[in-house]
Amino acid sequence: MPDGQEIAVKRLAKGSKQDKRREQLDWDARYKIICGIARGLVYLHDESRVKVIHRDLKPSNILLDMDLNPKISDFGLASVFEGDNITRRVAGTYGYMSPEYAVLGHVSTKSDIFSFGVIILEILTGRRNTISSETTWTEHLLSYVWENWTRGTITEVGDPSLNCTSAESEVLKCVHVGLLCVQENLGDRPQMSNVILMIIGKSSRPAFLFRLNDENHIHHGIKNLAEHPNNLNQSLNKMTITELEPR
Repeated sequence: MPDGQEIAVKRLAKGSKQDKRREQLDWDARYKIICGIARGLVYLHDESRVKVIHRDLKPSNILLDMDLNPKISDFGLASVFEGDNITRRVAGTYGYMSPEYAVLGHVSTKSDIFSFGVIILEILTGRRNTISSETTWTEHLLSYVWENWTRGTITEVGDPSLNCTSAESEVLKCVHVGLLCVQENLGDRPQMSNVILMIIGKSSRPAFLFRLNDENHIHHGIKNLAEHPNNLNQSLNKMTITELEPR
């Protein structure tokens, strides 16, 4: 600069490096990023000493370290709120702002959840949710994903560079969660504590589940009880009870 101040300039190559980076983000990496962002929002909304609403959650405000661990950044518009609030200063990025915030200034944790849903769908499809203008509220990406979801062709919306046939169930789960987060009615959107359970939750063995190799033993035991019901000891510890009644 003329005044001697030094600045850093980032020069992008003609698509080659950016395309290679995109190809490096396989499903495991993208799933890791989604889960990391979700954990960050859970901390801001539920685990922090004060409830923090970011208000400008978008991909450019998600920083990745060398291990692709996401960090939520740029809290310039973040606010500390208790419950739902109305603000006259609507600021953020169209395409990621929830309808009630962009139009009415209604701020709540559900505003961040809407933005998170958009980011999930962008990560899965490799497409941006662009808005043509501030007066034309047209969610191109959201409409695209929703139409394919209702037609039963949701597997066609995935990023072409993303080979996730082995993890199709996880991809569909994340698409479903993303659509839940971007519902028009904020009351229908889930809380982040529920969102993260839906994303990372795994099914475990149910209680009282008998193994298959125990089937014959269980059948034999049930049959024996049915044929000899008197063999059951009604009092295993041989103890008696004395009840005192007044005269």
